[in-house]
Amino acid sequence: MASTVLVVTALEDVTADRVVAALNAREVPVVRVDPADIGTALTFGFRIGADRPAWRGRLRTASREVEPGEVAAVYYRRPTPYCTRFAHLPRQQRDFAAAEARHGLGGVLNALSGARYVNHPTAVARAESKPAQLRRLARLGLRIPPTLITNDPRAAQEFAAVHGPVVCKTFRGLPAGDDGRAGAIWTQRVDPGTFDDTLAVTAHLFQAEIPKTGDVRVTVVGRRVFAQQIAAPDGALDWRRGDWDALLHAPITVPPPVEAALHAYLASFGLVFGCFDFALTGDGDDPEHWTAIECNPNGQWGWLPDADDITEAFADLLTVERKGRS
Repeated sequence: MASTVLVVTALEDVTADRVVAALNAREVPVVRVDPADIGTALTFGFRIGADRPAWRGRLRTASREVEPGEVAAVYYRRPTPYCTRFAHLPRQQRDFAAAEARHGLGGVLNALSGARYVNHPTAVARAESKPAQLRRLARLGLRIPPTLITNDPRAAQEFAAVHGPVVCKTFRGLPAGDDGRAGAIWTQRVDPGTFDDTLAVTAHLFQAEIPKTGDVRVTVVGRRVFAQQIAAPDGALDWRRGDWDALLHAPITVPPPVEAALHAYLASFGLVFGCFDFALTGDGDDPEHWTAIECNPNGQWGWLPDADDITEAFADLLTVERKGRS
């Protein structure tokens, strides 16, 4: 009977640590692996044939080993990029080795028969697209901010004239610099008077600023929903830019129509977990006062006041199908 939970993440991941500890407390077999450790610290031999159309073999880490058929669930968190493992190689060799590892080892880990993925990496990749997110949220009946994606300064000026004040956001996080450290560019107000031909260099995401009364983070794990209203003491436009320990939290109930839309959203992308951000424009009881901003399909939640309950929800999700599988 398959019963092992495979946790795919980097060594330093406090969010995954929480879930692993909860699984250990339930005496659930856990194998934790960072695919970028490929080498003598991570070896494997997988076989498949027409007579047995499923991957067989062993995956071995320094302290654990597992057979693909033993894996009941995969908790896919934040593994180290393969390119980091091969950073010492010349560019062509580095890119080749990383691609071979990603398509070989990663290909098997992403195709385990009958395993539940939380979440599957290909589903995460699809759901990380902000244009796709906004379209899906709107089609499900949720309110979203008027949005423009452009590299045309005239289009940006016309948008601001109708929808101002306007904020600018990034599509992705700031990539790592030469020192290896990644960064972030927070949501910020922009002055339409500064729009010029430099906008043509790349794509920009502009949105009408929502006159919000507060922010809400909704964490959905399977069918369970956890919602916290968040306020920054300094009234920051983007609460993520400051000291997270200083944030003010209060539990809030998600209106049933909004909750139903969130479950439909996750299902449409093949996800079972997601962190949704909303701007409130009034009473939290009225669905019309909830403006959907985005969904992170692999978001952080360990810092929230209800992190212990969320941890148990993850443990439930990863073990719910253990009985009866063979």
